[in-house]
Amino acid sequence: MQAAKQTHVRYLILFMLFVVTTINYADRATIAIAGSSLQKSLGIDAVTLGFIFSAFGWAYVAGQIPGGWLLDRFGSKKVYALSIFTWSLFTVLQGFVGEFGVSTAVVALFMLRFLVGLAEAPSFPGNARIVAAWFPTAERGTASAIFNSAQYFATVLFAPLMGWIVFTFGWQHVFMVMGGIGIVFSLVWLKVIHSPRQHPRINSAEFEHIANNGGMVDMDDKPKGKREGPKWDYVRQLLTNRMMLGVYLGQYCINGITYFFLTWFPVYLVQERGMTILKAGFIASLPAICGFIGGVLGGIISDWLLRRGHSLTFARKAPIIGGLLLSTTIVACNYVDIEWMVVGFMALAFFGKGVGALGWAVVSDTSPKQIAGLSGGLFNMFGNIASITTPIVIGYIISTTGSFKWALVFVGANALVAVISYLVIVGQIKRVELTEPPSKGSRKPVDQLAPAKI
Repeated sequence: MQAAKQTHVRYLILFMLFVVTTINYADRATIAIAGSSLQKSLGIDAVTLGFIFSAFGWAYVAGQIPGGWLLDRFGSKKVYALSIFTWSLFTVLQGFVGEFGVSTAVVALFMLRFLVGLAEAPSFPGNARIVAAWFPTAERGTASAIFNSAQYFATVLFAPLMGWIVFTFGWQHVFMVMGGIGIVFSLVWLKVIHSPRQHPRINSAEFEHIANNGGMVDMDDKPKGKREGPKWDYVRQLLTNRMMLGVYLGQYCINGITYFFLTWFPVYLVQERGMTILKAGFIASLPAICGFIGGVLGGIISDWLLRRGHSLTFARKAPIIGGLLLSTTIVACNYVDIEWMVVGFMALAFFGKGVGALGWAVVSDTSPKQIAGLSGGLFNMFGNIASITTPIVIGYIISTTGSFKWALVFVGANALVAVISYLVIVGQIKRVELTEPPSKGSRKPVDQLAPAKI
């Protein structure tokens, strides 16, 4: 690394995180776009479709702790590359389930969605680790918001494309196209991603800027043979930390909103509002545009508040609470019949959810260095229990009531619970300091990082 004008390699890294998260969420959403056509083709009811929607979540949740451990043990680059390739391959294979009989196809689709969830498990903990390594504290909120906002951009970019593919060629082809894109990108990832110390394009000025302002630049640069798996007592300490429990509950509720949009929203537009699947694909992109704008704006506001001298706690909580209160407007869709008003309230709700989706910035601010991957995995595990419960609960609500009205109330209630969690439970946001287990001798702090400035 040569001293010179500061390079900006971290922005290239952030761009890669944005692209891979866009592909990640597009692959998750394939089943939602194909859902209505697939339901007719296989002759399945809403409850069965809800369970198929939830298959991803069962494995995604179960894989979070192993995925976080793998990231801490082998580093972000290799584990993430393998993750991208395998989830993309399983996405491609979903396009062939129609070759089987109905019962076999349902089982095969459930299993493949399960495997996609398992393969994607390291993705967001990997994102958080890479942001913590590459970005100073005062830039971390914006960086986290940008990669997290890719979930909305995925809908903006790919929902119309996927709707057109389903409408023109059939639901099978959407899985083949999206999976193929991910397989190609996994090779690009291996070429571009490195740790800050090892990246061939970074210079000393940028490296020192990151290292001297809170970036955990050596996270993946431990000598071979010296990487240790995280001690399980560390997990116990995180699970008994009130701040982290509040963050986990908040993320569960936020993801409840996310998974309504990822699973049932296109079905809502087709079955409740009478749109064609082609139109639903385009309409679904409009709230997503607002979610994308809100997601980026939330991070910018948070980092701006931090630079203005506000505490880390206030800078992170203010956008979260304000945004989630705004997202409760989704319930207003039950009281309007005009199509543009329905879309408008959905867009407003998704914008608010985007502003409030700063959980990953909070994780980067609070995770101990020695188990950053596992800490992100725990956070994502609790948050994505909603990927299991939300599709199933909404499926039963629709089956029981015959409409989406109470389903929208359920989604709005999730936003309120998240607000209460951040107001009442979370308290002060700061980096967690871990202590050695009793078996190692006296209990002493092992996290040598200074607590996050508040």
